[in-house]
Amino acid sequence: MNTGTGKDLSEYFIDGRQIPYHLIDIIDPTEEFNLFSFQQNFYKSFDEIKSKNKLSFLVGGTGMYLSSVLQKYTLGKADFEKEKQILSSYSDDELRDILKDLNPSLHNTTDLNDRERIIKAIAVSKTEQEKTKANNIDSLVIGVNLSRDEIKKRITARLKKRLDEEGMIDEVKTLMDSGVSYDKMIFFGLEYKFIAQYLKGELNKNDMFQKLNSAIHSFAKRQMTWFRKMEKEGVVINWIDGPDFNKAKELIEISL
Repeated sequence: MNTGTGKDLSEYFIDGRQIPYHLIDIIDPTEEFNLFSFQQNFYKSFDEIKSKNKLSFLVGGTGMYLSSVLQKYTLGKADFEKEKQILSSYSDDELRDILKDLNPSLHNTTDLNDRERIIKAIAVSKTEQEKTKANNIDSLVIGVNLSRDEIKKRITARLKKRLDEEGMIDEVKTLMDSGVSYDKMIFFGLEYKFIAQYLKGELNKNDMFQKLNSAIHSFAKRQMTWFRKMEKEGVVINWIDGPDFNKAKELIEISL
């Protein structure tokens, strides 16, 4: 899913040197991925980068995924039924050991004789760990601001390039030929949804382009609405006029 997801891997080469990146090409299109999965992968990468005394940049993506980190969402992986399923093969003693590893301050686990109580305690401990991890991240938020007309122009130009020069239609066809279901393509949305409808004969090429172009414009508008919502909820976004590298650098240097 290189083109439709905008990986732009060529941009990670600067002056002949590859800039390390994370969370690209981490799962197969047939696998499930959700907000919790993203958040867990982000924390893992963040810790790895921080251990090398490097600065992390969280870029792109949807407003909700950015919010999950910036606004410190506590998500429900610590769901009792999920934990019960995951831990079903462990003995009670093994479960107590897992709980002790998660919560070393819990010296006495002998009163946790009920299996479901042990699993629930593990779930609660995991949730508390995620809260702590989220609260340890300080962030500087920079937004790239362009006029609405310029955004529309860029979206349409990018879509034409993807369709006419970058093989977006072939990418969708290859995915479907490899076993990714039509329903899954519809679920992915935007390019994958509308091109799949075109390949299935439900839309002609012109209608596909027009509907897809309109849908991407609407998506971009919703992104801006989400960012405004974040600002209302207390997230300070430092807006810069266009991709102004020097201004972004100045903001980063001031914050360090």
